[in-house]
Parts: sequence; C-alpha cells; structure tokens
Amino acid sequence: MADSSTPPRGAAPGPPAGNASGDGLSEFGYAQEVKRELGWYASFAVAFGFVSIATGIFTAYGSVLQSSGPMGIWTWPVVVVGQLCVALIFGALAARIPVSGYAYQWASRLANPVLGWIMGWISFTFLAVVVCAVDYTIAATILPVLFQYEGTSQNAWVITGVVVLLQAILVALSTRATQRVNTVAVTIQLIGMVSLTVLLFAVGAFTGELDFGTLFSKGDVPSGGYYSLGGATSVGPWALGFLLGAFTIVGFESAANLAEETKDPARVVPKAMAQAVIGLGVLGMLFLVAVTALAENPSALAESDTPVADVITRVLGSYVGKGLLVLVVVSIFSCGLVILLSGARLVWAMARDRRFPGWQVLRRINPSTGTPMNAAVLMFVVAQILLALFARSTQALFSLFSAATLLPAIIYAATVALYLAKRRNLPPSRGFELGRWEIPVLVVAVGWLVYELMIFRDASFAEPWRYVAAMSAIGAVYLAYLLIRHGTKGLAMPDMHDIDKVLDEKVLDEKVLGEKAPDDEAPGRPNRASGGRP
Repeated sequence: MADSSTPPRGAAPGPPAGNASGDGLSEFGYAQEVKRELGWYASFAVAFGFVSIATGIFTAYGSVLQSSGPMGIWTWPVVVVGQLCVALIFGALAARIPVSGYAYQWASRLANPVLGWIMGWISFTFLAVVVCAVDYTIAATILPVLFQYEGTSQNAWVITGVVVLLQAILVALSTRATQRVNTVAVTIQLIGMVSLTVLLFAVGAFTGELDFGTLFSKGDVPSGGYYSLGGATSVGPWALGFLLGAFTIVGFESAANLAEETKDPARVVPKAMAQAVIGLGVLGMLFLVAVTALAENPSALAESDTPVADVITRVLGSYVGKGLLVLVVVSIFSCGLVILLSGARLVWAMARDRRFPGWQVLRRINPSTGTPMNAAVLMFVVAQILLALFARSTQALFSLFSAATLLPAIIYAATVALYLAKRRNLPPSRGFELGRWEIPVLVVAVGWLVYELMIFRDASFAEPWRYVAAMSAIGAVYLAYLLIRHGTKGLAMPDMHDIDKVLDEKVLDEKVLGEKAPDDEAPGRPNRASGGRP
C-alpha cells in the first residue's frame, strides 16, 4: 500500500491543512458546512468505537459456543483478514472521494446516482438497526446481571430507548463533545481489554487453569458434518461461527463517513480504518483465546446470558467481573454513540443532495450547535420504531444481531464490486492507494464476502431478511417517486464529474502544457497527477 499524497507547491501555509492535500469540498459541489477538526486519533477512535470488540465479543460469544463450540473462535482470524481487505478497498475509495456519505457518494459518482441512492438507503437501514442491536445488549443482558433484577422484553425496550435518547442528545448538541466522550471511552476500552487479557493469561497460568485443549473442542456440537457447507437453507456449525467476527468487525467505515470533519482525510481515514481492524483483530483473538482456555465447562457456559463475565468472575473475582460489565457498558454506549453519529451524517449527506425523505428539514445545519440536529432526531425516531417492532419478539437480540450482520455484508459486497468494476477509471488518489497489492486484496475480499453472504441462506435468518425486504420496499417507493418526479437527470450529483472525461482532459492538458514548471501550479490546488492511475 502506498501513500501517494504530496502537497502541491505554492499552497498557502497553515490551515486549512485539508485543502493542501486535496480534500477541499468545492470540487464535489459542496461548501464546508461542518468544522474540520478531527485528527488521527479521533478518526481512529470513531472506527475503533464502532467496531468495539468488547461489545461484539460480549454479545455474540455465547451464540458461537452454542452453534459451533469453542472451536468457533478460530473463525475470527479469517474474518479479520477478510474485513481488513474490505477496509483497504474502502480506504482507497475514501482517499479519492473524501466526502460524508461514504458508499452513497462513491457509488453515485463512480457508477450512477440511482445506484448511489440504493447504497445510501441500505446503509441507512443498517445504521438504524445496528444502534438498536448494540444498545439492546445493555438492557437485555448486562444491567440485569449488574443490578440483580429480572430482565423482561418490556423493561429492555424502555431502557434501550433511554440509552438511544441520551446518545441522540449528545450527537445533536455537540460533535466535539461526542468525539471527546468517544475518545475517552475508546481509551478506557483499550486499556481495559489489554489489562483483562494479560490478567487472564497470568492468573490462569499461575493457577494452572489454562487448558488450551479447550480451544479445539466442539463442545456439545456433533462432529458429523461440522465443516459441511450445508444445504439450500442451512449451513454447517463451523460456518455459523463466522458470525462472531462478522458482527463485531464492522463499522470501520464510519471514519470515512466523517471525512468532511477530518483533517487531511485522504491520508488519515484509510489508515484509521485499517489500523482499527488490525488492532482490534489481534487484541480480540488474544482475548478469545484467554477466555476460551479458561472456560472450564463450555457446554454449561453456552447457556449463560453473560458467558464472558462468568469466566472473568470465576478466575479474577467478582469485583473484576463487575468491572468488566461496567467496561462493556461504557464500550457499548460509545459504540452506539458513534453509530448514531454516523447515521446522522449519512442522512444529512443524502438530504443536502435532496435524496432523502424530508430533505428540506434534514439538510439543515443548526447554527447554534453546528450539527445536523434534525438528522440526529430522525435517527432517534427510527430507532424507537424499530425497537417497538423487534422488542415484541422472544428472540429480539438474535434478530437485531443477525440483521446488523447481514446488512453490512451487503454494503461491503456492493462497494467491493463497484471498485472492481471501476478500478481502471478511478479518479486520482489524494493520499492512499493499494498499488501492487490491489489484486491480492480484491481476491481475498471477494472470496470472503461471497462466503459470508452464503451463510445467510440459513433458515434462522428469515426475520433479518424480512427486515431487509421491508426497508427495501419503503426505499423503493421513495426512489420511484424521485424518478417519476425528477427523472434520472434530476438525480445528478452536485458538480458530478464524468471520471473518464476528467482523465481524458488531464492527459490532454499534460500534452499541451508539456514540462510545466511546478512553481506555475495554482496555489492551494491539488496536483491531480500526483496519485491515482490512468
């Protein structure tokens, strides 16, 4: 991978630094409406906070023990490699089109606005359901254990609604405060997870409780057909284990969704996404090995609502066990906060292009807070509606968890397919490109995403598919309205460039200008010839 960004000669010194590296919004037809104040760690914290291994592992570990046994944890490194390749492809696109809306913007400008709208709507449906899935975990599994009360679907619904309300208020009132809360929470999560992992290995080794043989146990899962591909509407036990990583290592692209608020996004965002996946992947695997090697009785552990906390309480004591639960609450709140922030930015990005229902209201930036407050309110309202629908189910957490795993797989597959189709006609990179690693990265990403999507043919995912179908139907109605009223030409993006035409003009300019002196470059304008591929 290569960093191809080079500051143009003659650029004005000092802020805005982003424009010096070619991330100015004017060429995309937008004014800078939000403050560009996020640095590398804040961008990394956004990606890290959304992925949140404390949230994902705590939520899904028990399900993997039930479906795949302890051996299911060995699906984790496969998912990490696959998702890392997806993140690198997203980084290559974010370095070329560093604009809020990520997949919506990329598809609209590289393919066509209709496909872009579809990608934007699918991304919206994902962000709306995943904030419910994440926050519901606090109310359904953690708080009842922490405060020793009986959890019901009714009180879980109410508590989750309150958590989402608090997140929406924070996102609506202040982006800076939201980022500070998330940065602190991510720092706590990093320190906490590293400390827990070290303590588990150290205490387990000292007491002799570490049993690495458990890592290769199938538990109560039958050995026959364990690795089978399954049938038309079923998958084998091993395949279901991939849901642990597939649910956890998603959302890294949220850093790209805040590109307009990030300094030098063409460099910062791709690195933040990749580093978040790598760091979380390594730390998550070590934590899974430690917990599983100390599981003692995996079959009994699989029946617990809080299997990870049970292991830590037994090995490290009740105080540390309670501390883990508090850490998970902090991590989940941070995760939901980033999700709601990312959702509000996506809604606002589509609304300013007049592509979202109620765009007249949702495109506004509140002059007092400097945030898209109305978009944040919409995310809160939609989350409450989804909670009302899913909370009636006895399998609410599984349904939310499954839908929040299926939708990003669809988004990732469509985005990778877009890159694959347009990779020879991409605009110049402003800071990151895959270089000679492009083909290997694409091969791994495509292979992983095809396999992941095949898992969702299992009959247990019928309800998540119904959610996708219902939201797609609602979106189809609005898209039809847009097409009937405005036609495809009316959906053209602001200042949308024909990529082929831009590249042809660049070649023509080079022929005409010849060996133009670098000092003749217009000050502050990016040198398009500095990156990318013709």
